[in-house]
Amino acid sequence: MLKLEARPQPSGLMSWASPLLALALTVLIGIALFMLLGKDPVRGLQLFFVEPVKDARAWGELSIKAVPLVLIALGLAVCFRSNVWNIGAEGQFILGALGAGWMAMQAGPDSSRWIVLPILLAGVLGGMLWAGITALLRDRFNANEILVSLMLVYVAELLLGYLVYGPWKDPQGFNFPQTITFAAATKIPRLIDGLRANIGVLIALGAVVAAWLFLFRTYAGFQLQVGGLAPLAARYAGFSSRGALWTALLLSGGAAGLAGALEAVGPLGQLTPHVPAGYGFAAIIVAFVGRLHPGGIALSAILMSMFFIGGELAQSRLGLPKSITGVFQGLLLFSLLACDTLIHYRLRWQRGARAAASATAQRSA
Repeated sequence: MLKLEARPQPSGLMSWASPLLALALTVLIGIALFMLLGKDPVRGLQLFFVEPVKDARAWGELSIKAVPLVLIALGLAVCFRSNVWNIGAEGQFILGALGAGWMAMQAGPDSSRWIVLPILLAGVLGGMLWAGITALLRDRFNANEILVSLMLVYVAELLLGYLVYGPWKDPQGFNFPQTITFAAATKIPRLIDGLRANIGVLIALGAVVAAWLFLFRTYAGFQLQVGGLAPLAARYAGFSSRGALWTALLLSGGAAGLAGALEAVGPLGQLTPHVPAGYGFAAIIVAFVGRLHPGGIALSAILMSMFFIGGELAQSRLGLPKSITGVFQGLLLFSLLACDTLIHYRLRWQRGARAAASATAQRSA
C-alpha cells in the first residue's frame, strides 16, 4: 500500500514553483474536460487565457475583476498568517457594498466629487462591522470563527435582499429589486477614457505595498505572524492573542468592505440582489495560490480574473454552463493542494501488515 512519508526538508524552490505546477495541471485537466464535453480544447483555452488579455479593453475588464480579488485576498492573507480563519469575506464584501450604497444614495445632483471618499469609508466601516461580529463572538464566547463568518455570509445576503426588495427599492424601477441609480458624482473616476478601469487599480496597488510593509516591516505585523506560527511563543513574549484576533479580522473586513464599495459605485452603479459575485470565496484561492504574499496575491488575482472572464466567454461562445468558472477555480485549488502535499511528503510503498510481520518473524528466527 502507498503511504505518505514526511520529507526531512521540504524544497524551498518547489514551494514557490508549486503554483506554476498547479496551473499546468489545471490546464491539462481543462483540456481533457473540454474534450469530454465535445468542445474544441484549443478554443476553450483561448477563451480562458488569451481573450482576457488580448488588448487594452480586455485588460480594463480584467482589472474590474482583479481589484476586489486583490483587496479581499490581502485581508485574508493577514488573517491566515495570524491563524485566524476568516471564511466570510463574501459577507463583509456585501456589507461594504451596502454601506457605500447607503452613502451614495444620499448624494444629489449638486454633490461634489469628493463624496467618493466618504462612500469608500462607509464601505470600509461596513466590512469592519461585519467582521467585528465574528471577532466579538470568538473573543467573548470562543465561537469558531470559520462557522460564524461563513454563516454571516448568508445573513448578509438576506439583509441585501430585504433592502433592495423593500425599503431601498427604486420607486421608479418598474418593481425590479434594485436601488436608484447612483448620482454621477458618486461614480469611481476612470483611469482612461473609453475603458472601464478605474482608480480601484491604484488603490489595489497601494494596498499591495501597504500589506507588504505591514507584514514584513512593522512590529505589529511581526506580532501577528508569530501568533499564527507559534502561539505559545507569542504568549511567552507577551503578545496579545485578543489584539491579534481583532486586528486581523478588522483589517480583513475593512479590505473586503472597500472591495464591496468599489464594486457598488464602480461597475454596478446601484445595488441589486446580484451584488454577491463570489469574490469573497475566490479570494481564498487567490491568497493561497499567491502564497499569502502580497506580490504573489497580485499575480494570482490576475489569473483568477482570467478564469472569471473566461468562464463568461465560455458560456456565451461555447454554450458551457455557468459552473465552468467554479470548475476551473476548484481545479486550481486542488492541484495546488496536491502539489503542496508532495512537497512536504513523499510516496512510499509499504507492504501489508501481515507480510511485514512475517518478514520480521523470519529475520528474528
